Amino acid sequence: MMADSSGLAGRKRFRDGEDEPAEENSDGTLSLGDSLTFCDTVMALRMMRAQFPKTNKVSVEPFILRSQLYSCIKNRTQVDRDLEALKKEKTLRLFKLNTGQDDHAIMFMDDYNKQIGAAAERLGKKGPDQVQVLEWFKLYVLGTKLDLSIEHNELVSFSLIFQSLSELFDVSYIYNASYVNQCSLLSAGGKVRDEHVSLLVNAGFLTRQLVDPDMYWFSIPNVGSVLKGLSQGRKEVMGMLKRRAHGEMMMGVMEKKRLRFSPLDMRFHLRDLIGSGHLHTAQTPLGLVVRLAKD
Repeated sequence: MMADSSGLAGRKRFRDGEDEPAEENSDGTLSLGDSLTFCDTVMALRMMRAQFPKTNKVSVEPFILRSQLYSCIKNRTQVDRDLEALKKEKTLRLFKLNTGQDDHAIMFMDDYNKQIGAAAERLGKKGPDQVQVLEWFKLYVLGTKLDLSIEHNELVSFSLIFQSLSELFDVSYIYNASYVNQCSLLSAGGKVRDEHVSLLVNAGFLTRQLVDPDMYWFSIPNVGSVLKGLSQGRKEVMGMLKRRAHGEMMMGVMEKKRLRFSPLDMRFHLRDLIGSGHLHTAQTPLGLVVRLAKD
């Protein structure tokens, strides 16, 4: 059962018999060794959101990889159930990442809406029509379509359905009045044209699928450079351990190492690689150890 999300960022699950206060990093957040295991999905999500790397090199709102959730909550079935429930509540959204692997990002809707707002502010300088496309996308498409992808025909049908309702009924009781006014894109013609879809693609909110040009992934703007760093960082972390005699290193030592080829920090990559099964952890008399998984 998911707990109330308020005030969860600072809570953690302590190991039995642990009396000493948890060690904190220089940024005030708990070290990875002291925040590796959780019993609540929302708690884990909020902790990892707070720990998302803050650097000028990362120009996206915080996101969490599904593999990172798997690293700290052992019951993966429960994680998937919780994510599905949170998605239906429109608390968060999942995105398929273009990494060539089965990677999915999780972003809180408040953060995703910030990116839409930033894009609207930028595009508003070019004219109100472009802002109206973003408003329609935010308030109707995202609010209706919760899947990872959407067909071109669905984008068109969404607008036609809304136009038909507008002609038959007063839809202000379903959608607030400001939404109806903002969506003059629909009332003035009711069709999503190719240039509207292109605007969403160019702004980074849709990505055309290579195997089917009529299908689009919902996407996170400006995530491309981060994905490159994600792939390179994974290789760098694995390479560090492969150069060790036994393919292992103390968690506390490894967490403090800086990466050369990724804007994401070591903690981000360790959670990802542990959750995906490439690395394992073990408790030793000296502390927590990170080890390469055996083939």
